[in-house]
Order: sequence, then C-alpha cells, then structure tokens
Amino acid sequence: MSLQQFLLTALTNYGELAIFGAVLVASFGVPLPTSFLLILAGSFIEQGDLQLIPVVAVGTVAAVLGDHFGYGVGWFGGRVLAQRIATRLGATVLLPRAESTLLKWGSVSVFFSRWLLTALGPYINITSGITRYHLRRFSLWVVLGEAIWVLVYVELGRLFADRVSEFTDLLGEFTWVILGAVATCLLGWQVVKMLRKP
Repeated sequence: MSLQQFLLTALTNYGELAIFGAVLVASFGVPLPTSFLLILAGSFIEQGDLQLIPVVAVGTVAAVLGDHFGYGVGWFGGRVLAQRIATRLGATVLLPRAESTLLKWGSVSVFFSRWLLTALGPYINITSGITRYHLRRFSLWVVLGEAIWVLVYVELGRLFADRVSEFTDLLGEFTWVILGAVATCLLGWQVVKMLRKP
C-alpha cells in the first residue's frame, strides 16, 4: 500500500482525526504528503462526507501545534539536538539554509515557509527557537501562514473534487504538487504586492 493510499484509508476511517495526526507529525519534519491529504479532505467536503470548518480548524491547529513543538525543540534542545533531528530525517542541508533564510528575512521567512517554501518549514521552526526569535511574532506568522496553507489545498480539493481520483491515478501526487505550486505562487505574488505598498 502506498503512502497516498494509506492516507486515503485513514481519512475515510477517521476523518478529521487522521488530518490532525498526519499534519502534526509532518510539522515535525517527517515527510508525509499532507498537502495531498488536504486535497483529499477538500474532495470529501465537496461530496458531503466532511465539513469545511472542522477540517480547516483541525488542520490549522495541528500545524500550529507542530510548529510550536519545533520551536520548543530549538529553544530547549539547541543546535546539537536540532542537528541530530535533521540528520535522522536526512535533511542536514536544510537546517543551515533555514537559519540563513530566517536571519535574512525574519517574519517573511516564517510566513512563507508555512505554505510556499514548505520544505524549510520544520527547520525554520527549530532555528526560530535556537535564535530566540520573538515567540509572539513567530506565533502570529505561523497561524496566518498555516491557515492559508490549509485553505489553499482544501479549496483545490473542493474545486477538483470530481477529478481527484482520475488525476491521482494518472499522475500521482505530482498533479497536486503542480496545482498547489501554481496556486501558492499566485497567492504569494499577491501577498508580496500587498507588503510592498507604502
């Protein structure tokens, strides 16, 4: 059974609980296709099997909790523990990249790593803790970014609800990666334009 099939089965059997568990674990840096799961959830919402508000709420809360756990790991565990975690997850390159991104861009890097540069997200969390990045500011941008991430992918699932199965069989997860990338790039461009306004 593939990981996508496993998540589909979990979503079918456990609904929002499956979303909560998968998103929480992925926020620690475990490579799970949670964007794919949110698209499936959007499809289930469109078919009437799940409700929009609970799905968005559960997905956002799980992501925010996971992000704060990562922040705590960095704060209390420091660089040594962060390096061990990155090594175990095969992501030693991402940790220094995340730290340099955070130091250069600050709040912008926290916000965009929630939904646009998601591979850096867990390591931005950890390096935010290591560098003692302001917790309230971190929390604000995490909540906003995660809510956008959840909404974008759930809405994609709702929009393409009648074709989720067809596209998944044809191209696998790459279909949703492409669609998600297009949607997030468009949204990102709008946010950048908004931030540039005086």
